[in-house]
Amino acid sequence: MTGKRNWIIAVSMVLWLIPSSLAQVTTLNADRIAPQYPVPYGSVRVESVQEVLNRIHSYLDSCTPARMVDVKTKEPVEIGGITPDSVIEGGSFRIISYEWGVTYSGMLLASEATGDARFANYAAKRLNFLAELFPIYQARLKADPKMLTSMNSVVAPMSLDDSGSMCASMIKARRAGAAPGVQPMIDNYIRYISRDQFRLQDGTLARNRPFPNTLWLDDLYMSVPALAQMGKATGERRYFDDAVKQVVQFADRMFVKEKSLYMHGWVQGMEVHPVFHWARANGWALMAKTELLDALPEDHPGRAQVLDLLRAHIRGLASSQSGQGLWHQLLDRNDSYLETSASAMFAYCIARAIDRGWIGREAHLQMVQLAWNAVSARVNAQGQVEGTCIGTGLQFDPTFYYYRPTSVFAAHGYGSVLHAGAEMIKLLGVGPTQSMK
Repeated sequence: MTGKRNWIIAVSMVLWLIPSSLAQVTTLNADRIAPQYPVPYGSVRVESVQEVLNRIHSYLDSCTPARMVDVKTKEPVEIGGITPDSVIEGGSFRIISYEWGVTYSGMLLASEATGDARFANYAAKRLNFLAELFPIYQARLKADPKMLTSMNSVVAPMSLDDSGSMCASMIKARRAGAAPGVQPMIDNYIRYISRDQFRLQDGTLARNRPFPNTLWLDDLYMSVPALAQMGKATGERRYFDDAVKQVVQFADRMFVKEKSLYMHGWVQGMEVHPVFHWARANGWALMAKTELLDALPEDHPGRAQVLDLLRAHIRGLASSQSGQGLWHQLLDRNDSYLETSASAMFAYCIARAIDRGWIGREAHLQMVQLAWNAVSARVNAQGQVEGTCIGTGLQFDPTFYYYRPTSVFAAHGYGSVLHAGAEMIKLLGVGPTQSMK
């Protein structure tokens, strides 16, 4: 009996231990389950970034012609044979717009980063085409100021949207030797920005819509890069001084320190400002500071303040990045949709800030890799950028921002993705088969 009892006890002990052993095995196996990431996750390869940029270039080169046609017959018209019926041939996107100023700058940066001349040639072809048209339409509009043409916004700009982004891209193209004939257009644009655009009494660039004396955060990009590039091109301190003044005085009114994010709009005389942290406006502001710091002399007295604002803004963006790598349409409202163009702007600026040593590499590298992976996943096989909010005015209710549509024909997405991809390649600083560690 004793032997049988001992046998029963031994079997019972084994059976009692089995569940514990199985639990341990299950736990070990669970630790090895691969996460299901919604977007590509991990290191970034130069060759994959280059492939995305190539796709965008091929698409845009095929759908943005640079030639004149007869509005009635649609037949091509030579520059020397322009008549009142001649217009710039329409494509999927307008080649004269603030969005396309960003695209020209992005193409130039992509060429610099990749060594591929096709990107710079894209900008050169279209900017040189506009340079040929400029004196013709300048003379025509002088003779008939009421004439409406494709070139009105170039010859007679009426807003910062007309002038700032295009001006900055032309200065960059001229300095790169890609468009030597654009100087008359540059002079025309910078004269409007510096002299003709409406300002508050303290010199802050402003608009009179939707209310008198309104600041739009977007206007930082529509002015500061052009001023900074003009300062760099001419060496004249007054352009740098004006650019720094805009960044500082916009921040004084619109930077919300508690969240380290900007509000979209500010109205003089309004006691309580509705605070909506629209993503793309924050992208314009971050790009403006980034481009200013790139051009600003090291000894400029405003440089430290601009750099502090850039770092603070990036801290706010680090806190609001989604788990999918993109940022929300309203940065602090996670139930608003994830938006591409702003996310690309943030990726570009953060990558450049790392590369320039303005922020720490260790703390921000994974953040910018994730952002680029998420942005690049939104470039479809045709080269179209998906998930970009269409053009957006200034409003003081959340519904307006929540329900702005997205479209592959929202032009804001292309230049921002070109910037982000080019800067990722520059940040890698390694060969085309290497990855960022």
